Order: sequence, then C-alpha cells, then structure tokens
Amino acid sequence: MNFNIIAVGRMKPGPLKNIWDEYQKRLWWRVTIKEVAEKNDFGKNEMRKREAKLLRANIAQGFPVIAMDQRGQTFTSEKFSDCINDFQSNGYNHLNFLIGGSNGLEKTILESCQLTLSMGLMTWPHMLARIMLIEQIYRSQCILNNHPYHK
Repeated sequence: MNFNIIAVGRMKPGPLKNIWDEYQKRLWWRVTIKEVAEKNDFGKNEMRKREAKLLRANIAQGFPVIAMDQRGQTFTSEKFSDCINDFQSNGYNHLNFLIGGSNGLEKTILESCQLTLSMGLMTWPHMLARIMLIEQIYRSQCILNNHPYHK
C-alpha cells in the first residue's frame, strides 16, 4: 500500500521530524509526504483557495482522496484499519491524505474527497497531526498483519 500525504507547511528538523522518521522506518507500506506552502498571506479565504490549488496539484490521480478536517468522521484505530483494508479490497493500492493549513481546507476540496476524517474535536498543531496520521497508518499496518503493536 502507498500513502501520499500532502500537507500545507514545512516540517523543520527537530523532535517531530525524528518521530516522523522513526515511523517511516517501521513501515512496510510506502508513505511519502509532499509539503506545499504559499509564501504570502492573502487573507483567510484567499489562502484556502491558493492552498487548495497547491494540494490538488500534488494528488496522485485515480486514487481516493481523504481529507483531514475537524468536521470529519472520527474512527477508532480498528475502523481506520478496516477503511484502509476496504480501499485495498476495492483495488486501490494508493491513498491520498490532505492536511490543510491554519485556515483549514477549502470547501470545494472537502466536497471532492471520498472521505473526511477528524482526529477529534480538539485543535492539533499541523505538524503533530502529521505524526498522528503516520502513527495510525503504522498501527493499521500492525492491526491488519496481526502484529502485537496494537494491543
């Protein structure tokens, strides 16, 4: 399985990058991250539009797109694993995940996604959201392969 995480902003070297790298080493599945950023601040609505354009340009075409958004569905780790397994069973070997910037994702991009997921009602730093997502991808890999990581 291949995962394409497209995120607004750039992760700098440091503790979060180290955690990201650790999960990437553990994975058998391939996870790539494509970071996009708008250099100027154009106001909330314009920034969402510009970021949406950058995100769309990096989506692997022909594969499902999953938005990470606070208004999305919340899943248990097992349900998330089932979701990945369902996509695989339907012939998809690649999934796109979108993480917006501080202004969130544009409405049209949310409407075009096959699924919108939430990491809960709390607001999380965008860099930490990436770590939480890759950890859940790793956990799903473990669940689907009966590995003891998920107890």
